[in-house]
Amino acid sequence: MSLRVRRLDDRALLPTRAHAGDAGLDLYALEEVVLAPGERAAVGTGIAVEIPDRQAGLVLPRSGLAARHGVALVNAPGLIDAGYRGEIRVLLLNTDRHTGFRLEAGDRIAQLVLVRVETPVVFEVDALTSSERGPGGFGSSGD
Repeated sequence: MSLRVRRLDDRALLPTRAHAGDAGLDLYALEEVVLAPGERAAVGTGIAVEIPDRQAGLVLPRSGLAARHGVALVNAPGLIDAGYRGEIRVLLLNTDRHTGFRLEAGDRIAQLVLVRVETPVVFEVDALTSSERGPGGFGSSGD
């Protein structure tokens, strides 16, 4: 399998894996961004991708940014549909209440993971088949 990537800006870095066999491809910031405490920003990567049919791209947080700096993804995971051809932008949030965070061009800001998806036909029914859990809601599966 391959992933077609288009550089939208000459400064953009192509996605890479830190280690052979890693699931995630690192995504890189195109420009410097300063996030004040509690501030969020849509950070450009300068790249567009062609997700293969029957797949989706999930933009996931980097644990190091979260652990060391309190930087999270606002909409984790972000979803890239196979038909999208625009720039990948990463919605970052500085969760630290006291310290700003400076992101340099070329810093790793997120990971892209491709996953296979099903596209079922949706149809309405009068009843659903029963299950052991039944209608139990959030937190109903035990401790």
